[in-house]
Amino acid sequence: MKEEKTNAMRIMEREGVAFEALRYECTEFMDGVHIAGMIGWPEEQVFKTLVALGASRSPLVFVIPVAEELDLKAAARAAGEKSVQMLPLARLTEVTGYIRGACSPIGMKKSFPTFVEETAQLFDVITFSGGKRGLQLVCAPDELLRITGGAYAALTVS
Repeated sequence: MKEEKTNAMRIMEREGVAFEALRYECTEFMDGVHIAGMIGWPEEQVFKTLVALGASRSPLVFVIPVAEELDLKAAARAAGEKSVQMLPLARLTEVTGYIRGACSPIGMKKSFPTFVEETAQLFDVITFSGGKRGLQLVCAPDELLRITGGAYAALTVS
């Protein structure tokens, strides 16, 4: 049986990123903490992708550990915006092309400014959504930054 590839996987291959695909059983939305337990990874090494809107109304992407909460003030500072608010869930697919629980920072409909929690640098590899439920991708955090054009920033509530 041929392995189904997501846009995120195709982009990583095209960009020459060394990555691993982790698959797990999932038919409906599961929070990242639950996924970390299913794949046997520490929560601080499993990242979730959040999409927000800056005061300019432009989408922004934030990649943070699954057990953490996005600090909206820190997110606004990182993005150079006056303020940041979460994108309404009803608009997630329209803006990104992804559904809740399968939003990857790679391969959205358009490229948006992307910020990765600076603690990602503590690890050789991190994991994040591969673009569909039941799929996590593993790669070096610097590679994620390279292919998203992203930047590290302090993003979580301390």
